[in-house]
Amino acid sequence: MSIAGGKLYTIGNQGGQDVVSCLDAVSGKPIWRHAYKCPAGNFHGPRATPTVADGLVYTLGRNGQAFCLDAETGKPKWQADLGKLFGAKPGDYGITGSPLLVGDAVVFNACLKGVALSKATGEKLWASPGGVSGFASPVGFEQDGKTAVALFTADALAILDPATGAETASFPWKTSFDANAADPVYFDGKFFITSGWDKGCALLRLDGRRLGGLWQNTELRSQIASPVHLDGHLYGIDDNTPNSALRCLDAATGKTKWTHKGGFGNLLAAGGRLLSIDKAGVLVVCEAEPNAYKELARVPVLGRSAKNWTAPVLANGLLYCRDSDGVLVCLDVR
Repeated sequence: MSIAGGKLYTIGNQGGQDVVSCLDAVSGKPIWRHAYKCPAGNFHGPRATPTVADGLVYTLGRNGQAFCLDAETGKPKWQADLGKLFGAKPGDYGITGSPLLVGDAVVFNACLKGVALSKATGEKLWASPGGVSGFASPVGFEQDGKTAVALFTADALAILDPATGAETASFPWKTSFDANAADPVYFDGKFFITSGWDKGCALLRLDGRRLGGLWQNTELRSQIASPVHLDGHLYGIDDNTPNSALRCLDAATGKTKWTHKGGFGNLLAAGGRLLSIDKAGVLVVCEAEPNAYKELARVPVLGRSAKNWTAPVLANGLLYCRDSDGVLVCLDVR
């Protein structure tokens, strides 16, 4: 879910159509919806979060259907089929990364190493060769006073110039089923990457045009959830641990500080706390504390029948939780 201007934007699939929905963020009242034909696919539906800026909403369907919609009305400003135009192919889980706005461009993790369109018109700015991408969202960051883009592709972490798509650095990272899905985490000139299927994680340093490894291990194998970095520590979900464990690593060394088993699905960090949804639909709140797992609260918010893989979202004192059946719950945590 994305929240902006008192509205909530999200996307799902119903009856062979992707549906972009806009709701009142406080009451949940529907405001508009935009639908287009798209098969549900395996693990039904789209995965990219709508990106909202300057009165516009940018979305991406699992087969590469890119849209720019008016945030107030839902009317399309432009649309582009990344598969037909550039040869983007959905991998085993579809095309899934959320659109990233950088300058005049909207960048997608599609084709082998990205596609960029004009955010105003949808016209092509650049496109890499067609093929299967990774599943993570592009990540923007500052390098030498300029904005660059980190793209977790199907076989590497690639650093790109968002104006041209030129690759300036890369680090090989191959995971089974091309499942590089957790967003790279950037801090202090470094990138933390992780993937499941027993691949593991690594901390990389970006030095000009060189992306080199500082350490690599299998302490955190995040198949879906993107980890977070706080005060020199990394918090994430290890999906190879039985029932998926919440885990804290020392960012400098990669060593595990603590592990808490509990079938976790996804997480966010806010106010010095971690808020995680487990696979049974229970919201768990704990301290973002590196020395020990310290649980503060837990409450059931979603059901057990659906997949509870969507990260909870906190905005303006309201916490939004959603499952794969499209059930959306808002909690007042003010």
